[in-house]
Amino acid sequence: MTLHEPVPTLIIGAAGRDFHDFNVIYRDDPRSRVIAFTAAQIPDIDGRTYPAELAGRQYPDGIPIYPETELETLIRRHDVRVCAMAYSDLPHEEVMHKAALVNAAGADFILHGAASTMLQSSKPVIAVCAVRTGCGKSQTSRRVTQILRAMGYRVASIRHPMPYGDLKKQVCQRFATLDDLDVHECTIEEREEYEPHVVMGNVIFAGIDYQRILHEAQKEADVILWDGGNNDMPFVRPDLNIVVADPHRPGHELRYYPGETNVRMADVVLINKIGTARLQDVEAVEGNVRRLNPAARVIRAHSPVTVSDPAAISGKRVLVVEDGPTLTHGEMKIGAGHVAATQHGAARIVDPRPYAVGSIRRTFDKYGHLSDVLPAMGYGRGQIAELEATINAVDCDLVLIGTPIDLGRLLKINKPSLRVRYELDEAATPALRAEIERVLRQG
Repeated sequence: MTLHEPVPTLIIGAAGRDFHDFNVIYRDDPRSRVIAFTAAQIPDIDGRTYPAELAGRQYPDGIPIYPETELETLIRRHDVRVCAMAYSDLPHEEVMHKAALVNAAGADFILHGAASTMLQSSKPVIAVCAVRTGCGKSQTSRRVTQILRAMGYRVASIRHPMPYGDLKKQVCQRFATLDDLDVHECTIEEREEYEPHVVMGNVIFAGIDYQRILHEAQKEADVILWDGGNNDMPFVRPDLNIVVADPHRPGHELRYYPGETNVRMADVVLINKIGTARLQDVEAVEGNVRRLNPAARVIRAHSPVTVSDPAAISGKRVLVVEDGPTLTHGEMKIGAGHVAATQHGAARIVDPRPYAVGSIRRTFDKYGHLSDVLPAMGYGRGQIAELEATINAVDCDLVLIGTPIDLGRLLKINKPSLRVRYELDEAATPALRAEIERVLRQG
């Protein structure tokens, strides 16, 4: 490589921020040549190609996507000089293990910050991010939307990317009806984030090209809501940055990337789930937040779990199905469904592991901390079918569904089922509204 040749570069990702960082930093930069993306964390997203139509004129053949397990080989084979880390929800120690591997193989390891990757909106932006996945961003986003609409504002939500299908079809997606979810062949994870917004009458955008997505969202809104994913940083520069923390995982606000970054950037830190967490853990999280970011306003909140028929749970053998990412890379052992089963007197929570088939069994093998809950994995039709087969094989009286969506629209469940719902409590609304009003007045 000579002095004026473009720098061979790898982007280490998980089908989300990696594509965004490429679009805003590398796509039109003649000083860099992106050799490949690597993919991790999400099943079956490697082996694809970032298409030429999206990659730009410097990449007429597109850009290959390899499993992250090939990272060291790729660095050595292509004499890669720079590896850019571009995915989220990782312990600090794991990030540095990746840095050590990259450095030992001969390349520089870099982390792009928010300033170099955030887009500028022409409309006010409120961001909802988190310390970890599963903290409660979704219900916080819904509450913020309700507050804004009650104030008379039109809101368009922009969701953190989840492009796990045909990338050429996912450049700029708009979801306004439940039928749109079917048209775009959404995975269960996508539906968990989009469906609650659609049901409450909100329009939500997502995809790959966030400059275009932002342009389209601005046409329909007075205020843009950035609805974050995992614990990633916002893609759009916020006027109000709300970060959600979880006292069920005290200390994680200090130990995860980029969750700690989010806390340090926050205008508001909302400590969620205080009704089911130990007081000493709530206080520990608040103490850590105040040390990291003394200027942030701290709001305590709860997301109470509700079911339409609590008596249906009492005395029953219950299979609990929970939000997939919260349990897997979010490392939670239980979710809202398990809380509801315990609160309403289930006779037994049935262990789903003996009944798991295919990729569902492999999920349990990979995430050994899981025991008596079933993660609602569904990153494609095949895995959705295996989830259905697993549920239907379990010997139980009731399926308790703790995911944010109606799984009955996707699965044919052969036994009674009951949905668990959770929303941010009204007690947090006045404080959130005060912060929103303050920012919008300034704008």
